[in-house]
Amino acid sequence: MRKLKYHVAMSLDGFIAREDDSVDDFPANLSPEHVTDYLYSLASEYDTVLMGRGTYEFGLNVGVTDPYPSFETYVFSRSLQESPDPRVHLVREDVVGFVRELKTRPGKQTDMSRVIRAAQMGLPKDIYLAGGGLLATTLLDAGLIDEVIIKVNPVLFGSGKALVPRLARKADLELLSTKVYRNGVVLLQYAVKR
Repeated sequence: MRKLKYHVAMSLDGFIAREDDSVDDFPANLSPEHVTDYLYSLASEYDTVLMGRGTYEFGLNVGVTDPYPSFETYVFSRSLQESPDPRVHLVREDVVGFVRELKTRPGKQTDMSRVIRAAQMGLPKDIYLAGGGLLATTLLDAGLIDEVIIKVNPVLFGSGKALVPRLARKADLELLSTKVYRNGVVLLQYAVKR
């Protein structure tokens, strides 16, 4: 079964965005190492992306209707009536049932060199939960998130949209790895204990 990974940036005090959904206060001085690692993880680990309507609207507000063109993309929303892009699938109901079934599907292979593709044949790619604290809460409560990968930014918001607001029960995590970047970002990777 494929893994679902909640891979998201947050402030040191646990917020993924300001109250108004803005993320302008995250540091703009991303080091090349940080960006390279992130882009490599997108290309090598994932072939499917999930996001809530609020996360999807970041791109829509600047005219981007398909923010991950090489991924199978699903947006979860009760308020969007139709998808603004034919490649972006809108899921309006039964979030838990849909994601449970999606995790059992085989992942697709991205277009890579023959050597890398041959080495990865048969290995399913994971599912990237790009954002949406409420969506993450729903999926954590249902036991569907396998890993939580946090890019902790060296900034305090004081208030905002929580990483996982109103969990029904606590989620125990096991630290898998850490990495500290020169710009102060700390990457933390956890497995969700079952």
